[in-house]
Amino acid sequence: MYPKTVARRVAGNFAGSLSGANIVFASDLPRSNGLSSSSALVVATFLALREINDLTHHPAYRKNIATDEDLATYLGCVENGQSFLGLTGHSGVGTFGGSEDHTAILCCRADWLSQFRFCPARLEQEVPLPAGCVFVIGVSGMVAEKTGAARAKYNEASLAAKTILAMWNEASRRSDPTLFDAATGSPDAADRIRGMLRDSSHPFYSCDTLLGRFEQFLNETMRHIPGAVNALARGELEAFGDWVDRSQADAERHLGNQVPETAELARSARALGAIAASAFGAGFGGSVWAMIQADAAPEFLNRWKEHYQQRFPARAGRSEFFVSAASGPAFVF
Repeated sequence: MYPKTVARRVAGNFAGSLSGANIVFASDLPRSNGLSSSSALVVATFLALREINDLTHHPAYRKNIATDEDLATYLGCVENGQSFLGLTGHSGVGTFGGSEDHTAILCCRADWLSQFRFCPARLEQEVPLPAGCVFVIGVSGMVAEKTGAARAKYNEASLAAKTILAMWNEASRRSDPTLFDAATGSPDAADRIRGMLRDSSHPFYSCDTLLGRFEQFLNETMRHIPGAVNALARGELEAFGDWVDRSQADAERHLGNQVPETAELARSARALGAIAASAFGAGFGGSVWAMIQADAAPEFLNRWKEHYQQRFPARAGRSEFFVSAASGPAFVF
């Protein structure tokens, strides 16, 4: 589905004499486990077709895609079916995600951690990965599918945020393009949105669901991410871990995309000595990262794996644990 979606979008957006390609894919990423394997497939397919067809010199490409951030946003739109500037949308793959994964894949820097703002994607700040630290990834074995009923749950969090924005624009007679713009449009905007949601009677979302989604969005955007990045910049690793814990707790409480397996992986990683740990990806299964000193990583990995597999023996066969550096971006060679 994903390569076909990319090929159709390329054919529609970059008219002319295009060539097809025989592409062989190989990957060691566990599938459907929150490791952005689907977005990686989108990026890889597009980079191959771009190279074969010299798309960077195509007039439509040059007019609409000037930076790696532009490309990441465009490929997010390829996946979700939306239009990007003058590049008309297509049906996509049926999930209402953004371009976060694509931005990480295309715009990251080796040994650095980057903070981006989205809609549109732009770099806000970067901090070096603390010296001697690596990431240990715990793959829960709880498959995070994006099809059928699972797709509906995956899309719900995104649609709830869009619903809040639409309700606010209607009630305030504004046309804020994003929920961030709405919440920061005036000193009292966030409180006014809360009041609107408390009095709402949406046919699909309860007041509590909408309020929780709004609080999680505000906390993550305005507090948790800036707090965590600033703590890292100051070298305050304990504070960094505390901010990440708050983010994980909000995901469990308000976002509703965590399962017992990922919640336990995050908690047990911290109990076993991780500097910080959090689930990542869309949720409803998937994986957790833990930051740890490199010299302690092998012992930590074994203890973390043993604890998890004892706690969730039914997941043991599909679970995986491995060490990862903060890597560089995708490239063509």
